[in-house]
Amino acid sequence: MAKPSAGLLLFRTAARAVEVLLVHPGGPFWAKRDDGAWSIPKGEVAVDEDPFQAALREFREEMGRSVHGDFIPLEPQRQAGGKMVHAWAVRSEFDPSQLTSNTFVVEWPPRSGRRQTFPEIDRAAWFPLDIARVKMLKGQVGFLDELQRALNEEER
Repeated sequence: MAKPSAGLLLFRTAARAVEVLLVHPGGPFWAKRDDGAWSIPKGEVAVDEDPFQAALREFREEMGRSVHGDFIPLEPQRQAGGKMVHAWAVRSEFDPSQLTSNTFVVEWPPRSGRRQTFPEIDRAAWFPLDIARVKMLKGQVGFLDELQRALNEEER
């Protein structure tokens, strides 16, 4: 069974519309992919690690800063490959130009014997919910529904 992942869904209100922060995976496999490729900043939960603590750690590692605020637990989403992703939404700001992602090494091009280093996240951007639904991996779109429900309940 795939190891679970955990991440954060940052959101803000701009011009009366809710926007969410999504990240684009780095590396050659994702370089030319856009719609359906973006994600929340997330990563694997270590053995015996609390998923919420993993989400905070992963955000710090992938984005280069910590986040504080009132975290809203979202329903976990099962990805196409079977991995369960846990997420928390938080109202917060982040300047995408300040992204400082960690890196990974991979043989590229394949079977070339040449190893190259790539950022785990190559860019981040704010999207209104309707555009985020197109940009996000299908297995994570449910987080947007969860966020919208939570915000609707907050308004009541």
